[in-house]
Amino acid sequence: MSERVLVTGGLGYLGSVLCEHLLSAGYAVIALDNLTYGAGQGLFHLCANPAFDFVKGDVRDEATMRAALTDADHVVHLAGIVGASACDRDPALTKSVNFESVRLLNKLRSPNQLVVFPNTNSGYGATTGATLCTEDTPLEPISLYGRTKCDAERLLLDSPNAVTFRLATVFGMSPRMRLDLLVNHFVYAAVKDGYIVLFEKDFKRNFVHVRDVADAFIHAIRNGAAMSNRPYNLGLDSANLSKEQLAFAVKKQVPKFYIHFAAIGEDPDKRNYIVSSARLKSAGFEAQRSLEAGIGELIKGYRMLSKGPFQNA
Repeated sequence: MSERVLVTGGLGYLGSVLCEHLLSAGYAVIALDNLTYGAGQGLFHLCANPAFDFVKGDVRDEATMRAALTDADHVVHLAGIVGASACDRDPALTKSVNFESVRLLNKLRSPNQLVVFPNTNSGYGATTGATLCTEDTPLEPISLYGRTKCDAERLLLDSPNAVTFRLATVFGMSPRMRLDLLVNHFVYAAVKDGYIVLFEKDFKRNFVHVRDVADAFIHAIRNGAAMSNRPYNLGLDSANLSKEQLAFAVKKQVPKFYIHFAAIGEDPDKRNYIVSSARLKSAGFEAQRSLEAGIGELIKGYRMLSKGPFQNA
């Protein structure tokens, strides 16, 4: 009998890709989502698979979570309010979903149930961008988003049988697309608008493809005993780039892309860091999908994109 994985936030940007990858890897999947962003078209194509099931529910509801956990061997807890702007609009909801739901999950799960949890590497806060952040670098989150994610990570790592990933900025096409993520946004601006006005051009970020994130989660499930109770940076070591470098990487594939630099704004998370994923590589996993390939994928995908509800900001 296949091992069963409960994926909360299963209809989200990460979840809709992860469910597909889990099924392909031979797992049974229970996707739980409250349909915040509407109907579940992103998972319709999985419904013919007898190893897939869907539960409409809220991760903050104890009865819902208790029932969903009953048959699960592993949990990937993706449900959350994501991004500084989205979190600042409703701080109470953010704390409830991003932290209290994790505390509820931790209370209800068996110690034998592995939890895989995504944190954000924006938790490293405002660094100079000159020194590699490792998992031993102190977490100093600035935004409410960063603080709730780091608090949830700390709670899980103080408990048995949990693996956390500090995610780089994710890119790539997904059934539940997000246009507010930096690479996705830059390529969208290039293809649809033809120009971008760029602030904080020297601030650096690390990047990772959404399908590499899904594969890393599966690697953690397969190697839970060896990886448990440690955080892992998850990004492309070849993609520690400034915003200016990213814009020109996009311009290589969209030559008419006009890039204008202006001091017109600031990042609420003050994200300026480069990150090492060496610990994860030593645990047997390394992201494979390049930034260049991801840009090409996005260009192709945006030819199919009409106006729609694909922004979290």
